[in-house]
Amino acid sequence: MNVTVKHAPLTDISADWLVVFLFEGGSLPDNVRTLDERLGGAIAALIERGDFTGKLCESVDLFHVPGIAAKRVCLIGLGEAASFNVSKVDRAVMSACRRVSVRAAVSAALAIPGDLGSVALGTAVQILGWASEVGSVGQGLYRAEKDRHRFTEFQIVVASPDRLAEWQSQASRGQILGEATNLTRELVNMAPADMYPETFAARAEAVAKEVGLECEVFDESRLRAERMLSLMAVGQGSARPPRVVLLRYQGAAPDAPYVSLIGKGVTFDSGGLSLKPTEGMKTMKADMAGAATVLGAMSAIARLKLPVNILGAVGLVENMVSGASYKLGDILKARNGVTIEVLNTDAEGRLVLADVLSYVADQKVAKMIDLATLTGACVVALGEEVVGAFTNDQPWCDEVLAAAKRAGEDVWQLPMFDSFADQLRCEVADVKNVGTRWGGAITAAKFLEKFVSGIPWVHLDIAGPAFSEAQKPHRDGGASGAMVRTLVEIFSV
Repeated sequence: MNVTVKHAPLTDISADWLVVFLFEGGSLPDNVRTLDERLGGAIAALIERGDFTGKLCESVDLFHVPGIAAKRVCLIGLGEAASFNVSKVDRAVMSACRRVSVRAAVSAALAIPGDLGSVALGTAVQILGWASEVGSVGQGLYRAEKDRHRFTEFQIVVASPDRLAEWQSQASRGQILGEATNLTRELVNMAPADMYPETFAARAEAVAKEVGLECEVFDESRLRAERMLSLMAVGQGSARPPRVVLLRYQGAAPDAPYVSLIGKGVTFDSGGLSLKPTEGMKTMKADMAGAATVLGAMSAIARLKLPVNILGAVGLVENMVSGASYKLGDILKARNGVTIEVLNTDAEGRLVLADVLSYVADQKVAKMIDLATLTGACVVALGEEVVGAFTNDQPWCDEVLAAAKRAGEDVWQLPMFDSFADQLRCEVADVKNVGTRWGGAITAAKFLEKFVSGIPWVHLDIAGPAFSEAQKPHRDGGASGAMVRTLVEIFSV
């Protein structure tokens, strides 16, 4: 897709759709006022009648637009200027791209107001580049007739001719982030019959070759040699063998420290012998979203040539039911020697991550971030659009939270008081794999903490935002690609 940044009168912009963003209750910017005059005051009339108020993500289409070069005009609300922020840019822009990409072979031009308050113009341009990719690709991977279509041309119209080269660079960066987000979305949206440990590993190898990452895959013999017995126990009920994929990116000096990104990759979670009901199993193809997010983010980091060293690691299993399934009451021995009593086979993600975290810690990385659709408890606590953050190192967590804010993704830190670890005490092993029903997202994080060897670490529970069962104006149903942009942003400053 060709994404260009330009400055020109809105009346002269040739496109199938001209999208105009307006704040709630504000006066028309000069370039929009000129457009409105050419349209015979149609925009002002809509506002005066209350047919368009400018509330966030509100939209009105104008199909009769004589006297201008564009074929149609779409008005999109930005909400109140006083409370405008990066997250609202994201929602408004995504709403626009989703609205005008429902037909094939469509060109679009999106006009940004000259004053976005506290939001930098370069940030908005980057989000537009990102949304041009994400907003034009739906979740209908297996549909004969797609519900979204990539634009033939995408123009970003700015109010000033200054710094166009800089804004073009930001738009291109946004496109790379959008393509990485779509990679994550595609992997998560794939049917579990097509996406399982071996096929994920093969896709990771292909992506690594394409973008210049080193890739290593651990098969069953290597997993045994590495003593990843906790991970292997989760996968032993499946006909699909487990895998671990390691991805290495060296953008800094060879002796510079590595940061590790770790992802949970349960490609389908039946719950094991603690079998989920039908409703609870419907979206469990998405239980590998952490692994997909790591792969998506690392592809963007490599393409952007960021000056950092990254070790990516994902643990891939299917949690299925058979005569070979691991059982309640089993005692597992994790890679670092910690013994675990299994009291719920549906608390499997932490058993997978335990071994991967232990392996990464032994590589002497400087810092760690893991991402996992780990607990329903986190969704209960924070809802479907907020990521939960947990840490053993506040300065490192502060860096992650700041990056998320810059990226416009909502993350909230939860406490890690030692009292939550008391729920995991066990009489027959070193630890239980579940606590009580109270504070379940935190007890899961306290479990993971036992495998990071004191290395600065942040755990991101993405169970809510990673996958949505319903569409919203600013996002498709299905996989969202949440946190890809945040992970890249961490290493971009």
